[in-house]
Amino acid sequence: MKSDSDVLHEVRTAFAARVRPEHFTNFAHCEECAEHDELLRSRDVDSLSLPDVGNPGWDPICFITPPGFAYYLPALARLVLDSEESDAVSWYGSQLFFHLCSDGADNARVKECSIAERNAVAGLLRHIAETRADLIDRSLSADQLFEALRYWDENHTA
Repeated sequence: MKSDSDVLHEVRTAFAARVRPEHFTNFAHCEECAEHDELLRSRDVDSLSLPDVGNPGWDPICFITPPGFAYYLPALARLVLDSEESDAVSWYGSQLFFHLCSDGADNARVKECSIAERNAVAGLLRHIAETRADLIDRSLSADQLFEALRYWDENHTA
């Protein structure tokens, strides 16, 4: 079985060519979009933290563009693997699964990513399923994890 650091390395490598977007949201849409864009523009893949995105009620990732989402996927993977809380409610995995399933079968975030990037995300999801079964069960997120895997794994059809 791969270690967390091996899986994170694979995700970082797959997304390494991603260029940082100038903006991450439709910042001109409203004040909330502008505020989320400002926060995301002030962070990078290494500095994005759980306090930045961990509140489901005020989550900039809900508003992020597909290129912005792809840019930040290595950071989101890190947050899931680093946020192994004893309280399943605080674990970032459920939020990531939600974001990976964003548009259902017609998922713009999946379409934004290359096959190599999708395979890295599918590998991350398999790793989470293998190493964090208890958190998945306690957070009631198994269905959404496997839904995300269907969308991101090239061997499955959406």
